[in-house]
Order: sequence, then structure tokens, then C-alpha cells
Amino acid sequence: MLEYIRKKYGCTSGSGTGLICMVILACFCFKGREAGAQNLYEQGGIVRGDTSKRTLCLVFTGHEFAEGGEFIRKELKRQEVKASFFFTGDFYRNQDFEKLIRSLKSDGHYLGAHSDRHLLYASWEDRDKLLVTKDEFITDLKANYREMERFGIKAEEAIFYLPPYEWYNGCVAQWTKALGFQLINYSKGTLSHADYTTEDLPAFRSSDSIFESILAQEDTGKAGLKGFILLMHIGAGPGREDKFFDQLPALLSQVKERGYSWVSLDELLGKIP
Repeated sequence: MLEYIRKKYGCTSGSGTGLICMVILACFCFKGREAGAQNLYEQGGIVRGDTSKRTLCLVFTGHEFAEGGEFIRKELKRQEVKASFFFTGDFYRNQDFEKLIRSLKSDGHYLGAHSDRHLLYASWEDRDKLLVTKDEFITDLKANYREMERFGIKAEEAIFYLPPYEWYNGCVAQWTKALGFQLINYSKGTLSHADYTTEDLPAFRSSDSIFESILAQEDTGKAGLKGFILLMHIGAGPGREDKFFDQLPALLSQVKERGYSWVSLDELLGKIP
């Protein structure tokens, strides 16, 4: 791997750039399971839990919108499911969302960070290309956690971090780790993360197609939904009429009927080294 890094970034032995190569190598992480771990990692972020158990977790992100919040909260309570909610600093600062946030915390759900201003960390075209500096990243993330403190959410109780746009690279994961947190992301294989797409976009995915993709993952995907981190949005905004959260009651119950247990993020991922 070091030889690959040297060639790509122009590092040569004895040129004084060896240290640079090692730094890049530390930021470069291939997809796979870490030694001694049951969780699946990609670019340094956990993207799936233990695939030997019929457990999965549900996570929601929020930045601008939260029209599904109260419906989601009530349904989770009715079906006795604990979920995880990752909000930006802008979301935590929004007075319109304060009651919802406090209700979710009171219900015992995990509340975490999703960046302060919802920055894009890496280029869509070239994932290795960073769009923020390390200092900018640290400043932004710390600001997110300061907003969480106002709701009594301590940093040591919210070590999992879900990056904005669900997009990052190995360097961002390393920076997160250096601050004492663990970056996570959703498990690939379903369309649940596309519930924000609006009807006018070529990439629009209907709620029915999203639901079908989740059941298809259980039917045909490797290990089904075992260890899955299933991501949805707490709100898609007024631009989308077909709200996927309306299908949450059926989703929760049908997955249970297939022999799975919805568990908290902490339970799914276990103790992080």
C-alpha cells in the first residue's frame, strides 16, 4: 500500500517526503473489518454492525427540516423502538425544533452530531480531495457539540458522529478519531437514504420503491439486514410530497415479523476501541 501511495502522490524514498507518505497512508483506509472487530469499516468509518446477529438500528439525520419528527417519535414509542438522531448545530439552534429535541431525549433515543453547518468535506468527483482544512473541521464539529451541551448531551455520551451528506474520507475519519469520536455511516444496499429526493429530480425515489429496496435487501442481500445501519431523514422539506416516514409503522413491524430486533446504536456497535 505504501508503494501505491508513493506513486500516486509523488513520494520517493530518501527524498524527505517519506513522512508525508506515512501521513497520507494513515488517512487512507480500505473497506474491511478491523482486526478483532465485528463491525464493518469503510474509509475509517463504521458502516455496519455484527452480521452474525439478526439486529439492526435506525438512524435519522436532520438539518433544515423536521416535519416528520413528531410522527416518527410517536411511532417509535408505540412500537418500543429506540433510534438514533444526528442533528446539525443549525438544527439544535432552531427554536422550532427545541421541543422535539427534548422529547426525543426524554424518550431515551440517542442524540448525536451531524456537523455544525452541514459542510461538504470531500469532493464528490474525487473523494481523496478535501474541501475543508483540519482546523475548519475541528471548529465546525466542536461548535456542533456545544449546541448539544445546551440540551444536556455530553460529548462522552455521544461518541458516534455521522458526517454531513454522509460523505467523508479517511482523513476526516482520522480527525474524528483524534478528537475522541467514532465516525459512522449508513449501510449500503437500500434506498432509504434517498427519502429526501424531490419529485422534480431525476434521482427521485418514491416511498414505495424505497420500502421495496429494504425488503429486497433482506431477501437477496448478503447477510440480509443483519447489522444494518438504516438511515432516514427526519424531514424532507416542502419540496417532497411523498413522505417516506409515513411508511415507518409498516417498516418497523414488517422487519420485526421477519425475525429481526431493532436495537440502539450502542447495542448494535458495541464498545469501540
